[in-house]
Amino acid sequence: MSSESKAYRTIEARPNAESLIKPGELVDLVEVTPLTLADRRIYNQLLENAWDAIDKPVTHIIPKSMLRGTHNSNDRVGESLERLMAAIVKIEVTRDGEPAIQRVQLLGGNVETLRSDGLLEYEIPARLRKIIHNSNVFARLQREVMFALTSKYSLTLYEMVQKRGNLRWKSSEKFSLEGLRGVLGVPKGKLSSWSNLKLRAIDPSVAEVNALSDYMVEVVPVKTGRSVTHVELRWWRKDGEASGKAERAMSFSSVGRRAKAEGRTDEMAAPKSTELKPRPAWLDKRGSALRTETYETARMRYPGYDIYHIEGEWRSWAEGKETPENADRAFLAFFRKFAEANPI
Repeated sequence: MSSESKAYRTIEARPNAESLIKPGELVDLVEVTPLTLADRRIYNQLLENAWDAIDKPVTHIIPKSMLRGTHNSNDRVGESLERLMAAIVKIEVTRDGEPAIQRVQLLGGNVETLRSDGLLEYEIPARLRKIIHNSNVFARLQREVMFALTSKYSLTLYEMVQKRGNLRWKSSEKFSLEGLRGVLGVPKGKLSSWSNLKLRAIDPSVAEVNALSDYMVEVVPVKTGRSVTHVELRWWRKDGEASGKAERAMSFSSVGRRAKAEGRTDEMAAPKSTELKPRPAWLDKRGSALRTETYETARMRYPGYDIYHIEGEWRSWAEGKETPENADRAFLAFFRKFAEANPI
């Protein structure tokens, strides 16, 4: 989602239990050094963790365990950090009233403790801090969707649509084919023809975003003469029924989500194989099955506690136990006992 008002600054937008904020300038950027899906997810988490002081010259600290995802090893985190430090991106900015291209690094210096349960200290580069400070357009990304998408192209397309979704007088945008390749992060020399780009990157990404997000998306080719030289990105918000289908799709494994996105499964049929069997949502650590109101209640009742840490403790404690009739009430009851045993 995005803000059209020049008076509203991106750094004034707040993340919440279900979503995080990404400055619009970091959505439509062109990667000089291509990044992986894991790199992009980790970077979004680093931005979120630093958000309260994202434009300040300070060091940020995050537990490495928050960046590992479902992997037990820290090796992938270290490799992603090195690629992010080496990554140079081109960002469109305005300088003295004129459009300009600014080349910046995505991540500054950092210190990683060697313990598997250790911390990462990192910095946001000065020029990037200035860009974020001046930003007034942003994308609001749903955590659950971010971790469900299975390719970097899908994640980038999702971010592009979330940045534009709330524009009141706009529902489409034209990109040159090379411009789209740059934003998607297609490596140089790869997917050079329109047919390959459409088959390998665009079609799968559109299918995933349509299946999992709050918007429907189209990428329509535009020809100059006989060749495709541009594309038109179109988006519109789903109606209630379509949004419900997207919520159901989130409960499937990545194999099941991919099959649904490609139209290979009956949307209303229960999954028949163990691969497609949905894990109980209340135990899913990647995304939350709790209502937003539950988090707000927890904040009001128990100010000062790290809600997400306690949610993780609750889910770990609940492994192997009987499914509660009401997960929200069960979480709040666990929170009460935790607060009583661990007063601040």
